[in-house]
Amino acid sequence: MTGLIAATTSAADKRIAFRAGLTSGKIQRFPGAINPLTAKLVQEIGFEGVYVSGGAFSAGLALPDIGLTTLTEVTAHSAQIARVTDLPVLVDADTGFGEPMSAARTVTILEDAGIAGLHLEDQINPKRCGHLDGKAIVGTDEMVRRLRAAVSARRDPNFVICARTDAAGIEGIDAAIDRATAYAEAGADLIFTEALYTTADFEKFRAAVDVPLLANMTEFGKSQLIPAQVLEKIGYNAVIYPVTTLRLAMGAIEKGLRVIHEEGTQETLLDEMQTRSRLYEVLEYERYNEFDSGIFNFTLDRRQ
Repeated sequence: MTGLIAATTSAADKRIAFRAGLTSGKIQRFPGAINPLTAKLVQEIGFEGVYVSGGAFSAGLALPDIGLTTLTEVTAHSAQIARVTDLPVLVDADTGFGEPMSAARTVTILEDAGIAGLHLEDQINPKRCGHLDGKAIVGTDEMVRRLRAAVSARRDPNFVICARTDAAGIEGIDAAIDRATAYAEAGADLIFTEALYTTADFEKFRAAVDVPLLANMTEFGKSQLIPAQVLEKIGYNAVIYPVTTLRLAMGAIEKGLRVIHEEGTQETLLDEMQTRSRLYEVLEYERYNEFDSGIFNFTLDRRQ
């Protein structure tokens, strides 16, 4: 039964692994998982962690990323992902779903859900996608209150609280560096600067801030897509690929639906599909069958 239905690694051990990874000198790669099955693939392929993107989650609900999802929805979705993987899961918690007291509650709820860490951002609530123009941010003092509330609510000291700042695109990199310093002093374990443009921007930020840093390598945004090995050499500690799996999946789904609509059959698409046998392999179907057979190993007495 080990490893079936749910992962065997405890939430506490996942958080310890996340902490250790951030100080290991090896960049921690966190692809976004759009569902638990994707998280199982992320682990099998050999990544260090799993990310739950607010933008990808809201898109999956056919909603824009403007703060419409609730803490309850995000927690339920994230818990389903966390329970099937031995990897630490980092969750996008937007602005904490309300005022500082709400951010504090968000930490406790996600801790109870088995999550290894979350990030809170300094946008005005409701927020918008970090790679769009027209964002607005709260004052540094207000974000510091948000972070202090979150840190004070943490019960497991290894639960990672990451502070995201959207200031670079609004006030400039120097202002973002000042905010990052204040956020670290408020107790943030990891700093995520959204929408930097070039490798030089990432280098400047790394040189100025003496805390673990997370890079966002999202497609079709403002940031140059920098390879993980380059980010590691610069000195970044973690990198997320938040919406990549959703974009890959939706690209294939749209193409496939159009082919079926036009040709009346999916025959020409078979080579592009995950096979039944590969799906069953990822699901560990055979191990479930062995377990089921092992449990159901008695014979009913038909005379009774």
